[in-house]
Amino acid sequence: MTVVAKYPDSTKTSLEQRLRARARERWPQIASLQIRHRGNFSYVDAVLTDATALKLCRLRYVGSASHWQFAIYRASHDDYDESVFFTGLPVGTCQDALDTACGLYLSDPTAWTRPPTNLQARPLSLLFNLCRHGWHVLRFSFRVSLR
Repeated sequence: MTVVAKYPDSTKTSLEQRLRARARERWPQIASLQIRHRGNFSYVDAVLTDATALKLCRLRYVGSASHWQFAIYRASHDDYDESVFFTGLPVGTCQDALDTACGLYLSDPTAWTRPPTNLQARPLSLLFNLCRHGWHVLRFSFRVSLR
């Protein structure tokens, strides 16, 4: 017997608010989102500014308002196909699911790129200290950049 997570109304409301906020923030081509809930699934459709209606994706509630499984709508088969997020993970945020689907259907692959989050500013003194302690590659690259 499979236990299915309950899908609270508060989570449905939160999902709708997050998706609509993301559409306003990132996708000016979308005039409105239509979100319908069935069981543990939420189906996301968009109405574009030219009145075109698009089925985008299906989200599966997995017990958290922050993490969802994602299925992309396949117009060629008129069905939803389980997918992974652009991060390569099987779960992600509802906003990332919307970006993935819109990137595909609105022809904007920049939706799948994120700036690196692990870059940190370092003071130049750190570079000089590294050079003094035998980091020859850094010393060489630093000298080359000064020329």
